[in-house]
Amino acid sequence: MRADGSLKWVDFVATFWHCDCVRYAGRDNFTQRYRKWCKRKGYNFSEDKAEELYIASAGHFPTLPKNSSSKLLITAAAKELTATLTGVATIKAEMIRLAQQLPEHGTVLAMYGVGEITAAQLMAEIGDARRFANRGSIVAFAGVDPAVNQSGAYQQQSTSSTKRGSPHLRKTLYQVVSTYIKRSPMDEPVYQFLNKKCAECKPCYVYMTAGANKFLRIYYACVKECLAALDDRADT
Repeated sequence: MRADGSLKWVDFVATFWHCDCVRYAGRDNFTQRYRKWCKRKGYNFSEDKAEELYIASAGHFPTLPKNSSSKLLITAAAKELTATLTGVATIKAEMIRLAQQLPEHGTVLAMYGVGEITAAQLMAEIGDARRFANRGSIVAFAGVDPAVNQSGAYQQQSTSSTKRGSPHLRKTLYQVVSTYIKRSPMDEPVYQFLNKKCAECKPCYVYMTAGANKFLRIYYACVKECLAALDDRADT
């Protein structure tokens, strides 16, 4: 997705709205039209992609006839989707702008697995990290701490997370943890912790939650240290 919210495939459908628009043009003619369309729209042209699109169009049976009614239906849907994506892009840009004004923005953004959007989401959901007494408090706030199942002398050793607090924060944390799993940064403490849990044959949800817990503790330490340093600098 571009910064303005436009998607290549949505723009493509708005122009080549029916598979007959591709296959009846002929391979060479479609390739030239696709090349000009990419140049006009500012997209990268690939001859292999043009070939792939042409072959795909030749192998499909359309469910809608190629007439003015179908064209109106499909192009209108593409315009509505583009308008929605543009609105989402505008909101994301405003999120990033507001997040950049926070003093801890640079510290959060520098953390592995965190981008502009996830940084804004983390800071928005957590707020001022100094309001939490310790790392356990922020973990409990996110709901990625293990629940307690205890009765008398009995205490269950393995329990699910409490799932207290914001589900949006937990979703963002799992997105960050997923980045660790996909990229496998061996020198990162969170990934090392995930590897340890995986070696213990823990279920996926368990070690994902444990990774979120570990990341949040590091987040708390880094952000609190950053804010304390800024406060000391302001006092001098």
